[in-house]
Amino acid sequence: FGAFAIDMPSSSAATRAELGAISVSKKGNFKYWEKNSAAKQQLISYVKDVTDKNSKNFIPVEDRIAVFDVDGTLICETAPYYLEWMFYINHDLNDPTHRATPTARKTAQDILDGIHAGHVTLELDEAERYGQAASFEGMSLDEYNKCVADYLNNTYLEGLTNLKAGESFYMPMVEVVSYLNANKFTCYIVSGSERDLLRVLVDGVMDIKPNHIIGTDHTYTTRDIGNARPDRYFMKPGDELERGGDLLELRLQTNKVFAIKREIGKKPVLAFGNSTGDAAMFTYTVDDNKYRSAAFMIMCDDTERELGNQSKANKCYALAKQYGWIQISMRDDWATIYGDNVRREN
Repeated sequence: FGAFAIDMPSSSAATRAELGAISVSKKGNFKYWEKNSAAKQQLISYVKDVTDKNSKNFIPVEDRIAVFDVDGTLICETAPYYLEWMFYINHDLNDPTHRATPTARKTAQDILDGIHAGHVTLELDEAERYGQAASFEGMSLDEYNKCVADYLNNTYLEGLTNLKAGESFYMPMVEVVSYLNANKFTCYIVSGSERDLLRVLVDGVMDIKPNHIIGTDHTYTTRDIGNARPDRYFMKPGDELERGGDLLELRLQTNKVFAIKREIGKKPVLAFGNSTGDAAMFTYTVDDNKYRSAAFMIMCDDTERELGNQSKANKCYALAKQYGWIQISMRDDWATIYGDNVRREN
């Protein structure tokens, strides 16, 4: 995998199977959080209250909805950048089964250079959105899923030792999803990352159903549709779904709120995120909610076990304090992040 591969280590992080086996009881027997974590205790106290039928804050099972961002909330987002971006760049630059055009390769290289320089401009951000859509055009959905799985299972992240892309889940947050499931919450993902990629990423690791994954969408087409309009095309047996080449809708900022309303139809009572990109989702969750609700913001303040950013963390701490969101410190609240075999490279 070219620029994204590092030498195969002798040991790795928790495997996807091991991550998928993480289980927390309804009482909250967390293993990967610090024993005295205030954020953990606030979550446990909240869940105990709203699941108690004798509590004035009791929430019926059908309304126990929790929403999660992905990058920086459930998985690493800084090694060196968003998983979805690095997957696309690798596909255009290093995948021997894919022949990107010279223009597409230059765009991918420009984006990669911007990432490594720590200077991703608005122009590069826009180029990534449309470059990614075009990169996988014409793939069947099975081919795309295999491409994602191959990347997740074979690519080691930059800046952290022994960590594959598909194993880069925050173990304490895998516990949170398990804990909420045990207490009959319905967990949704609401992310700016590509929906089909997220379905492959999550499968086997967390119990979040494919139809509970909301992400950015790209167009579909079929092998035999030609120039026909989809709303007038009679799909025949044997025709196959393929990925189109256009961005359909980007699930960022307030678009996350619109997507929640459209696809869930109810307000969440819990929201988890890590940046200002999740602020709209937080506000929608806690503002004028008929149930007791809460928002948890993960702070990227661990610069020893993770590729943290203290400046960003300080801004997020101030924002969370201003709006009353519960703060989760990666440095202080988590006993581990990826497991003992993962280290920050010097």
